[in-house]
Parts: sequence; C-alpha cells; structure tokens
Amino acid sequence: MKNKIFSWLGLSASFLLILTAAIAVNQLYSLSILIGSAVPYAGYAFLAFWAIFFAVWAVAGYRLWAAPKVPPLADKVGGKNFDAYVSYLTKSIAVHTAHPEGNKQERDLRWVKTDLKFLEVDALNTTKQVATKNFFIGAFAQNTSYGTTTSLLNNLKLIWSVYAMYHRSHSIKEFLLLLRDVYACLPLSDFNKEELPLHIKPIIQCAFSNTLSSLLPGGNLLTPFFLNLFLAGATNTYLTCLAGIITSKHCQMLSLEDKQEIVQQSMFEASFMLREIVKECNPVLSVTISNAVKKAGIESLDTVTNPTPGSSVAQDIVSHLASSIKHIM
Repeated sequence: MKNKIFSWLGLSASFLLILTAAIAVNQLYSLSILIGSAVPYAGYAFLAFWAIFFAVWAVAGYRLWAAPKVPPLADKVGGKNFDAYVSYLTKSIAVHTAHPEGNKQERDLRWVKTDLKFLEVDALNTTKQVATKNFFIGAFAQNTSYGTTTSLLNNLKLIWSVYAMYHRSHSIKEFLLLLRDVYACLPLSDFNKEELPLHIKPIIQCAFSNTLSSLLPGGNLLTPFFLNLFLAGATNTYLTCLAGIITSKHCQMLSLEDKQEIVQQSMFEASFMLREIVKECNPVLSVTISNAVKKAGIESLDTVTNPTPGSSVAQDIVSHLASSIKHIM
C-alpha cells in the first residue's frame, strides 16, 4: 500500500509539472508572437532569453540537489573499499584552518583523522551553544507551539551547521539523507521501550545530582515548580546534544563498524555535555525564577488595601502582615 501511494504521488507530481510547463511555454510563445509583431525578431530574442534562463536555472538546481558519488563503506578499517573511501574523504572533507598540514597535497588516513578531530571540536562547541539556548526555550516555553517550533528550527540549523563544517561542497539531497539517518537514531523515532530508559537516565541523574532547592531562596515551596522547568529544559537540551553529536559522528564515519557504535557513543557524550550545560544554566534559571516570584509577590501585596477607620480586625491584621512581608522582601 505504501509503495502504491508513493507511486501515485510521483505520477501526480509529474503530471502537474508537465501541465505547468506546457501552460508556461504556451503563454511565452503567445507573448513572443505579440512582441514580434511590434518589433521584428524581438520575439525570437525573447524566446532565446527565456530558454537560456531556464537552462541556467535547471543546471543550478541540479548542482544544488545532486549528491556526490560516495564509495561504499568498508565493513571494517582496512577492509574492502576502505582505501577508496579515504581517498574520497581527502577530496571532499573541509580542511580545518588549524590543521598543521592543511596545505599538504598528498593526503592519507592520518591526515584525514587529524582533520576530523579539529572539525569535531568545532562541531561540539556549536552543539553546546545551541543546546544551551534550547535549555531555556524548553524550560520557559514548554508545551507551546512557539517552544516546539523554535527548538525544531534550532535543531535543523544545528544539523546543517555541523554538516557544512565537514563538507567542502554541499548538497540538499545529501543533507536530507543525513537528516533521515540522524532522526532514525533519536529516541522515539522507532519506539523501543527497552532503549527509552537509557535516554531518561542522564536527565534524572542531572536532576538529583544538583541540590535544586538550595539554589532557590524560596526553599522547598519553589522546588516543584523549578524542577518542572528544569526537567523540560534538560530534556530539550539532551535531545539537541544528541542530534548534534550524532550528526558529527555520521560525518566522521570511516567504516560500518563506526556506524554501529554511533548511538552508544553519542548517548555517552550527550550525557556528559548535558551535565556541563546544566551546571552553567541552573544558577541563571534559579535566579530568574526567584526574581520573578519575588516581583510577583510584591505586586500581589501592593493590591492589599490599607486599613481604614471602621475596618474589621481581620482586615487590619492582613494589611499589617502584607506591609511587614513587603518590607522583608
């Protein structure tokens, strides 16, 4: 059924494309006749201009979409097709500015591995920056369309940035294939109840390894609220870290052995990066919440009216208590 649906969609797209092209050609031909009747040979020049424009547009689109021919991955380092793949990387990989032998003409496996290490550092730094942004987006805009959309766009930009770091030339088709592979490695892309606890574990560890209540002047009263924001931000951050690191690992693959270990290595590195980001963001989050609660409390106390002659004893007590608390805060 799935294949039939895709076949029908392909035929429908082809039909609409051919129909649009036929209408466009007919309109351009009619316009060229009208122009030619006013100015001799101007109609032919008009058609020639549009033909050249269409050819340039088609070539540019093909070059933008077409993916380079990549040799198949070897089963292991040194296996069949391994040398061909390394030779391909020496030509396609982006040369890092800090590479000590960046201008070297004869490049080998050692040169490729050195360049990949430098590029990995930049990719991890970019991942950490985007994940830090997504921490606060997840905390303060959780369960909102704005938060979900912004986090998704940030993740897509991150994957593109990492892809662009590793590749000298860029292809939309190659990027979409990479995007598919990265998504397949993320949790919940193919629900597995045995794998899910492994992804939840680092988030829970971060929550209980930090004394959240001690970060807040309000103490235990604000801890549940803060913990809710923290878990939402930490989950968003972990997924961003995982997406960026998996993308980097995919771009560094030298054999199928590396591909099999991508998820496990990425989970370990994402957990470590999550702890670093949480350590930096927790104080900022706690101070922000404390100031917001303090300001909201003062504004609430300002709504309490002052006692007036003839007011009840209870109203006098509430007014006096509100005034005292406001001075303390």
